[in-house]
Amino acid sequence: MVGTYNPTLVVFSLLVAILASYTALDMAGRLATARGRSLYGWMAGGALAMGLGIWSMHFIAMLAFHLPIPVGYDLAITLYSMAASIGASAHAMWLASRPHLPLPRLAAGAVLMGSGIAAMHYLGMAAMRMQPGIDYDPLWFAASILVAIGASGAALWIALRLRRESRHTWPLRVAASLVMGLAIVGMHYTGMAAATFAPGSICAAAVDGGLETRWLAVLVIVATVAIIGITLVASLFDRRLHHRTGRLADSLARANQELVEAALHDPLTRLPNRMLLQDRIEQAMENAQRHGTSVAVLFCDLDGFKLVNDAYGHQFGDRLLARVAERVRGLLQPQDTLARLGGDEFVAVLGVESTDDAVVVAERITAAVAEPLLIDGAELQLSASLGIALYPDDATSERELMAHADTAMHHTKQSGRDGYTFFTPAMQASTSRRLRLLQDLRRAIARDELLLHYQPKFPASGKPVIGAEALLRWQHPELGLLGPDTFIPIAERSGLILAIGDWVLDRACAQLRAWHDAGHPGWSMAVNLSPLQFASPALVETVRETLRRHALDPAHLTLEVTETTAMKDVEDSLQRLNTLTAMGVKIAIDDFGTGYSSLLYLKRMPASELKIDRAFVRDLEHNPEDAAIVSSIVALGRSLQLQVVAEGVESEAQRAFLDQLGCDLLQGYHLGRPMDAETFLQRAG
Repeated sequence: MVGTYNPTLVVFSLLVAILASYTALDMAGRLATARGRSLYGWMAGGALAMGLGIWSMHFIAMLAFHLPIPVGYDLAITLYSMAASIGASAHAMWLASRPHLPLPRLAAGAVLMGSGIAAMHYLGMAAMRMQPGIDYDPLWFAASILVAIGASGAALWIALRLRRESRHTWPLRVAASLVMGLAIVGMHYTGMAAATFAPGSICAAAVDGGLETRWLAVLVIVATVAIIGITLVASLFDRRLHHRTGRLADSLARANQELVEAALHDPLTRLPNRMLLQDRIEQAMENAQRHGTSVAVLFCDLDGFKLVNDAYGHQFGDRLLARVAERVRGLLQPQDTLARLGGDEFVAVLGVESTDDAVVVAERITAAVAEPLLIDGAELQLSASLGIALYPDDATSERELMAHADTAMHHTKQSGRDGYTFFTPAMQASTSRRLRLLQDLRRAIARDELLLHYQPKFPASGKPVIGAEALLRWQHPELGLLGPDTFIPIAERSGLILAIGDWVLDRACAQLRAWHDAGHPGWSMAVNLSPLQFASPALVETVRETLRRHALDPAHLTLEVTETTAMKDVEDSLQRLNTLTAMGVKIAIDDFGTGYSSLLYLKRMPASELKIDRAFVRDLEHNPEDAAIVSSIVALGRSLQLQVVAEGVESEAQRAFLDQLGCDLLQGYHLGRPMDAETFLQRAG
């Protein structure tokens, strides 16, 4: 008895085999990334999809096979065949989940899986319960078994190779599904070729109430569509979720990298910041220790940068810093480090063989910074002050190395700027002294250690004293009487100058009140304002409250502001000075001639006095240039209707000369040294 095939169903069986193969490969890909419970979930889903797919392909092929007799299938044996297919597929999924699959285990798995598929096929044939039984050709039977094992081995090998997702995985998986589908179908039809049906045979399953072909078709369709379809949809959603998760992970990784970059680098120059610099110095020290070399730390501060910021604005200053950083970085070796600490402070870390190597780099940096820069049409020329400390000669830790380089840099600043200085132990002593003075200065007001001396101001014509200038002194318990040059710079850097300035203003006004009450109501008091004090928003109110507290006429108070301070932020300065003069307070421009005043701004400035710096008075009699400068300042003051005050008068000849030039008021040791309030009253009163 010979059977025939329905070509349409044969093709459909091939499609089901290909679909089942693709599903199996896709599940294997899920197994590569799954962990925990999800791993077992995908393994079970893959086993069901693959097993039912192979089983469905077999019975679709059986539906395509027509015998000239009624055909049915025993339900129990049909389900056994399904179990065999699912079991073989489960084993395949388990093997695909292993991180490694040696060749012997692959071969054993192929034999077991192929045997399971073959068992599914021949159990499915047995479900027909043919009488007499089906006769199988031994060669074709063996060939079908070998095809099943070969197909299983190929499927396992392909699954292992394609389980890692990549850009080319999808087309390769489709191609592999075609190969696996053809192999599975080939096994089935090889097995069918081995089968021979005897003439007059009957199908007992059709006679004894077995599963009819139409119900088998329904079962196959439901199993195929439900299981494979659901599995593919789940896999699709999982892939999309995995893709989104991957993109999110990539985004988080990039964001984390950016955060790390931002945490370790200066946002303006992209140079390493203080945190990264510390690590770089420690690495350089370790490397130097291993190789017996040295490390040079160069602490660099730009001279006059604050003036540039004040004159052109912070955005301009930022561009300037970026250009300087780029220029200096180009001078260093790739293994060297250039960092920005903030503001106009930079640090270079070099591996050096000797001090000469550090000297060469320091000279290159100072020369590079000194080269003119053109920004927005403005040509600027800066200079740099450098301090150099060496490891292991000067320090044995990162903290000490930085501190000593900073100390050396400040020594360069104090020595005239625009150069470099190597650290010496003597500098450390100076730094320690400044630190000690700072600590003592914090307690000086509370301990009543600050005091005022008063230098008299005289008319140039020789008339009696008209007032005094309050000058700050510090009676240090150990160091004795200290002048302002010793501690005022420390107070300004620490911010203590604000509290000290308020104390000076209050004490000077209190003393003036006492002199007025003692019978000298015409005397005035001059008080110097520091740059920080002048820029304070509280200045105007502090002055007003101090005058009210001591019941003083504002006209008897003169506030002295240096030319440089007044010109820092011209518009803001003019507003503040106008407010003070509207109150009645007089304004004096101190140290005139040493700054960079514009005559236009000077004309607008509500000042009442110009004070000629003592540097022009010192050699007045012997230096025609100084005499010409003083004469010009006097002429300027008169044209602007300002009183002209000359400081530093040390001889009668200077007094007479200044009187001849037309100065209004004089101060100096020749006329009266700074003295305490009681002595001042005795001599001037």
